[in-house]
Amino acid sequence: MTYKPVGFRTNYSATDKKLTDYIDTNTNEQTAPDIKQLVELSLSITSRQLNFTANKNDIDPNKLITSKTAHCVGYASFFATTCNYLLKRYNMADRWIAKPQIGQLYFLKINIHKYFNSAFFKDHDFVTIENKKTGEIFAVDPTVNDYLRIDFITYTNDKQSRRKNSSR
Repeated sequence: MTYKPVGFRTNYSATDKKLTDYIDTNTNEQTAPDIKQLVELSLSITSRQLNFTANKNDIDPNKLITSKTAHCVGYASFFATTCNYLLKRYNMADRWIAKPQIGQLYFLKINIHKYFNSAFFKDHDFVTIENKKTGEIFAVDPTVNDYLRIDFITYTNDKQSRRKNSSR
């Protein structure tokens, strides 16, 4: 399975005290985590807070802290907000940023969304964590992580592929 971005979602800040307290309480006294540990911690915090629903619901993490149910948009939003909050907390925000993305899923290079008639399956949200200086990118799907415990996913950005191919 490969994820290809087709757009971005709003990147929320953690402004609700319940949300920031929840994140702080669930950091397990981490000291100086590396980026992968911080991503895994953010996935764990997201998974403990949210339960999946296909119903229409909030996507703002500052509301999800109370409602506790989300679809892939809410999961990605909550994770990105948690990750960015922790990046600031551990003085890594000058190097890294988490961005919620709208994507398409490909299986064996075939876009699987064309096989679904429901508007619910027209796309799928995931998150990229990008190094602002080097361009290194990690991609995660917080929804899939909640069910299958898969931390990192395969991500293809056509713009990056075109740049690599044109430089040859």
